[in-house]
This record gives sequence, structure tokens and C-alpha cells, in this order.
Amino acid sequence: MRARKRRLLFGGALLLVALPAAALGLREAMTVPCRAVTGEIVCHGPREARRVALTFDDGPTARGVEALVPLLKERGVTATFFLEGKAVAERPELVRALVDVGHEIGNHSWSHGHMAGLGSADYLEELRRTDAALMAAGAPRPAYFRPPYGMKFVGLGHAVSANGQQMVTWDVEEPGAGAGAEAYVDAIMAQVRPGSIILVHPMFASRAVEREAVPILLDRLAAEGYAIGTVAQLLEGRE
Repeated sequence: MRARKRRLLFGGALLLVALPAAALGLREAMTVPCRAVTGEIVCHGPREARRVALTFDDGPTARGVEALVPLLKERGVTATFFLEGKAVAERPELVRALVDVGHEIGNHSWSHGHMAGLGSADYLEELRRTDAALMAAGAPRPAYFRPPYGMKFVGLGHAVSANGQQMVTWDVEEPGAGAGAEAYVDAIMAQVRPGSIILVHPMFASRAVEREAVPILLDRLAAEGYAIGTVAQLLEGRE
């Protein structure tokens, strides 16, 4: 009996260790940019030509849009902005400011919550509600969806397909907090390859480094011979 009790206690202890580890492993699997639990995903374009897509997440906010629009226009660059439906509904004029100068608009969900553990109807509601807000603000219906935090749980991919969209993540990720603008760009350039999709978060007050880094990044990409454009331009191989 004592031996059996020890085995049970040992087994219970192993279970207590294994369950959090398994949960962590599942979370990591759901957030790996180039892997989807279900459905199809795109994290980069063709690798043959020196072309990249520049993508900006979150918002829109006046701070982010006012910093980026004149800068990108001056450089002749169009980019893809993945926007949150709730923020779009609050500031539709910021969407129009992006669309009017040729930027591509993507769907980044309505609430920017973790897209995990929801039913199909809930996923579709997030997608369609955001589409409606974007179109009401003057944007074309988005062809691409990017999951907040890169989280892609079971069922999300099917909902994106059912909504007639393509799930797009990235293969070039930002460095963690604390890097200055030059170090930030160094970390990004170390990952860039032909066909890369670059992720930048420039919208909020806490993202001053990201906004400062964008012109440096544009210069570095151009100096290394990369053409910079939208996700559609990259995937379709067009200027």
C-alpha cells in the first residue's frame, strides 16, 4: 500500500509539472509566426527577388498615422496597416488618411483580444465587424487578416477562410523592449531576407523607439537593395 501511495503521489507531482509545461508548449505553438494550428498561413513572400513587405499593427492612432503618413509619402513607400475594428470605429478619419495615400489596410480583429478558445461564430463576428468598420471608413474590404499577438488557435484559420481572407503573420519580428532605434533596426535587418514580411508596432505613446526607427529602417533596406511595399505587392510580385 505504501509503495502504491508513493507511486500515486509521484504520478500526481509529475502531472502538476507536465500540465503547465504542456500549456506553455501549446501557447508557443499557437504563436509561432510561420505555423498555424488549423488553416493556411502566410509569413513571407517569394524568396527570389529582393522585395519585402512593411507592415504596421494596431490602432489607428493620431500619433502613429501623423508620424508615418508624411514619412512614407516622402520616401515613396506604401505599406500594409493591420487595424483594430474598435479603434477604426472611433477614428474613421485616420483610416481615410491612410487609404487616400495608397496604403493597404488589413483586418486585425475588432477587440485585439487573444483569438483563442472562441467558437466559429465568435471568430467570424470579430472579423466581419472589423471589415464593416473599415469599409464604412472608406477602405476596401480587407484581403488579409493578422491575428493579435500572432495567436492562432483551433478554428481561427477556418473562420478566416470562411470570411474570404488570408491569414498573414511575419518572419521578421521586433526586438524586445529597451532597444534604442539603431539597435532596433540592427535586430530587424539581421532577420531580413528576400520576401520578408516585417512587423512594426508604431501606434501608441510607448512606441517612440519604433517611430524613430522607421526612417532608419527604410534607409537601411534601400541601401541593401530591397524594394519595400505592401503585402499584396509582395505576394503578387508587383510594383
